[in-house]
Amino acid sequence: MPDTLADVMTRDPIVFEASSPVAEAARAMRDNDTGDVLVADGGTLCGIVTDRDIVVRAVAEEADLSTLPLSDVCTSDVTALSPDDSVEQAIQVMREQDVRRLPVVEDGRPVGIVTLGDLAVEQDPGSVLSDISAASPNN
Repeated sequence: MPDTLADVMTRDPIVFEASSPVAEAARAMRDNDTGDVLVADGGTLCGIVTDRDIVVRAVAEEADLSTLPLSDVCTSDVTALSPDDSVEQAIQVMREQDVRRLPVVEDGRPVGIVTLGDLAVEQDPGSVLSDISAASPNN
């Protein structure tokens, strides 16, 4: 069983500057088959944007996605952990904060992301969530 987030996180997450247009992030999500991107200001983590954030905070508001900056739709109150933090700590934070994704940072800079699905694959490989998370994407 893995002990630290370095053992389970997805390395080299997709990171955009806060001033980047929402449309660029949406295309990156599509092209990389992911539901989130991290948002940085000068390389330092300042938020996270999910596909749901884009739909609820931009598309539903009929915003111009080609000019709307990610800073306007991202969740900026984000708890991040370090690669050396334990898997158990990540599980506890996810439960307490009711989140499905946690950025992983070193010196404030994003180096990975860990998702509920990642933890399910490692901690409960026989679960339905684990099966879904490990399956090939539907393209």
